[in-house]
Amino acid sequence: MKIGFIGLGNMGAPMAQNLLKAGHQLQVFDLVESAVAELVKAGASSAASPKEVAAARPDVLITMLPASIHVRKVYLGEEGVLAAVDPSVLLIDSSTIDPQTSRDVAAIAAKQGNTMLDAPVSGGTGGAKAGTLTFMVGGEQAAFDQARPVLEQMGKNIVYCGGAGNGQVAKVANNMLLGISMIGAAEAMSLGVSLGMDPKVLAGIINTSSGRCWSTEVYNPWPDVVETAPASNGYTGGFGSDLMLKDLGLATEAARAAKVPVVMGATAQQLYQTFSTQGHGHLDFSAIIQSMGKVEK
Repeated sequence: MKIGFIGLGNMGAPMAQNLLKAGHQLQVFDLVESAVAELVKAGASSAASPKEVAAARPDVLITMLPASIHVRKVYLGEEGVLAAVDPSVLLIDSSTIDPQTSRDVAAIAAKQGNTMLDAPVSGGTGGAKAGTLTFMVGGEQAAFDQARPVLEQMGKNIVYCGGAGNGQVAKVANNMLLGISMIGAAEAMSLGVSLGMDPKVLAGIINTSSGRCWSTEVYNPWPDVVETAPASNGYTGGFGSDLMLKDLGLATEAARAAKVPVVMGATAQQLYQTFSTQGHGHLDFSAIIQSMGKVEK
């Protein structure tokens, strides 16, 4: 299959690599020349703009971009995808953005005959490299069925969420809960250790009791409790605090538009905003525990 791929960042590059490994013909574009060079070295061809990727008439065109403003520019700009794409091309945007932008761009694409899916992912850079991502997909059922074989070569769980924008709805709701639960896990671990508990013993009790969650069991924020967690590697790798802040912002903005109260989500956003302002935005989001006092190994 001929696939166009735009956006070769920490997530997009390994996703594109997995498509190459699956035997697809890939043409790529990114503003970072070194990222493009790595994919070309692996067997992809390069393009000078999103418009050029679209003009090559791929069977599927995938984007993985940082934010809503970039999605609008890449699809709607003068050198964007919709300026040259053939109506037969299936468009898939795997960026994490606000649901309304996804719906707006999909509607504009539909007016010129293109079907578009929003397909944000969960699983982090590790999942992107391993090809085990979860895709949350919004759009037409027929387009989802068409896209599924391609998505399965980058992910393990491919979930249809309903109409356009619903993939983004699932993503922002999930990540809001993740941010909240990580803060809860950090507070519980900090409290228990401060009162004299061994962190591994405490985590073991929590993970066999009613407090158990992904943030305590798989991604525990206390160092050396979970060997594979970023907390055990200086809070490097994984999912950055600034990325969590971005997703919490998307969630609270969507909640404002829908007039739905998200008190805990808004509080989590403010805590991560403070943490980022203090210069810690580059650390994994589990490092929020550092704002709760001394963390000892």
